[in-house]
Amino acid sequence: MSKFGLVTKGLLKENPTFVLVLGMCPTLATTTSALNGLEMGLATMFVLILSNIVISLIAPVVPDKVHIPVYIVVIATFVTLLQLLMQAYTPDVYETLGLFIPLIVVNCIVLGRAEAFASKNSVGDSALDGIGIGIGFTVTLTVIGIVREILGSGSVFGWKFIEGDGMLAFVMAPGAFLVLGYLMVLFNKLAKR
Repeated sequence: MSKFGLVTKGLLKENPTFVLVLGMCPTLATTTSALNGLEMGLATMFVLILSNIVISLIAPVVPDKVHIPVYIVVIATFVTLLQLLMQAYTPDVYETLGLFIPLIVVNCIVLGRAEAFASKNSVGDSALDGIGIGIGFTVTLTVIGIVREILGSGSVFGWKFIEGDGMLAFVMAPGAFLVLGYLMVLFNKLAKR
C-alpha cells in the first residue's frame, strides 16, 4: 500500500467508526458537541500515533505470550502522558473530557491497530497508519458532534445560529444512537458508489 493510501484509508476504507464499528464508547459519550468530538479525536490520535511507533519498534523483541499486556502498558504510558499534558496546558479541555481520557487505554481502535498493524509493519508505516486512522476517527467524532450540536442546541462549535433550545434528546444518549445510526447508513451508502 502506498504512503498516501496508509493515511487515507482511515477516512473511507477502514474508517474506525463507520466501517470497522470500533470505539463506540467515546463516539457516543463525547460527541455532545463538535468541539468535544474534535478534542477527543485529537487526543486519541496522539496516543494512536505514538503507541503505533513504539509498538512497531518493540514488537520483534516482545514474546508472543505477553505481547498484549506489553502493548497495553505502552498505550497506558502515552495516555498518562496525555493526561498530564492536558492538565498542565489545556485544563478546560481536561475538565470536559477528563473522565473519558483514561478510557483511551482500552479503546479497541488503539489496541486493534497495535495488534493488527503496528506489530507487523515498519515504524514509518505504523506512524502513517496512526495518522490515517486518527484522522478518520477525529473527522467522524467531529461530524457526529456537529450534527448532535445543531439538532440539540442550534449551534456549531458553540456559535448559536438557531434561536430556541433545540431538541434536547440529541444532546442525550438516545440522540447519539440515532445520529450514529443514520450517519453510518449515509456513509456506507455513499462509500459504495
